[in-house]
Formats: sequence, C-alpha cells, structure tokens
Amino acid sequence: MSETVRRYFDAFNAADVDAMLDCLSDDVAHHVNEGRVRRGKEKFAAFCEHMNRCYKENLTDMVVFEAEGGTRASAEYVVNGTYLATDDGLPEANRQTYRLPAGSFFDLENGKITRVTTYYNLADWVRQVSDG
Repeated sequence: MSETVRRYFDAFNAADVDAMLDCLSDDVAHHVNEGRVRRGKEKFAAFCEHMNRCYKENLTDMVVFEAEGGTRASAEYVVNGTYLATDDGLPEANRQTYRLPAGSFFDLENGKITRVTTYYNLADWVRQVSDG
C-alpha cells in the first residue's frame, strides 16, 4: 500500500489534485494540522484549491513507512514552500519562502487512502514567513 502513498505524494509535488483524489476513498477523513476534520473527496478538493492559491509547495527528503499488513502508513518529509497569497488569520503573504519538517499518517483500505493526518509546527512556519 505504500505505493498508494507514494503516488499521492508524487501527485502533490506535481500539483495534480485529480491524481491525488484518485488515491483517496470517497469518504476520506482529512485531519488538517490545527484544523477540523474534513470528510469526503469534495472537501479535500476544496482544501487543495485553497492551498494551491495561497502556497506553492514541494516535498523533499521523503521517507515512507508502512505497517505490517498494509493498512497504515506514515511519511516524514520537508516542505519547501512559497507563501503566495495571504491566508485568513495568518501573516501577510509577500512570496516569502519557508522550509519546514512535516509528517503525515494514513489509513489504507482496498488500495485507497481512507484517512490523511498531517502535522507540522505552525509556530515555526509563522516565524519563517514573518522573518522573511
């Protein structure tokens, strides 16, 4: 199942939301860092649209782990980004760049991702875009 997670991240780096959606179950639970759980592909797509408007990101130094049985996986990586448009409640965007360690956790079933949970240090991100 880690191949599904790798396809998901390859699609992320290509900014190919449709390919990301193809990796997800219809009722995917998307646990956003510092946010509410969003359920379903439609809400995931809306989240991606918002993110692509405000941020340009590429993930590097990717390490994917898979639990025995293939029903769970995780990944650790570095987010290399540019802050494009001011996001509500966050510092003003002025094309600041940032580099941030992050991780994601997944539940998988029948070759599809049923849960995505992503974590990163928001205070570190705010410091980077405020300083730069």
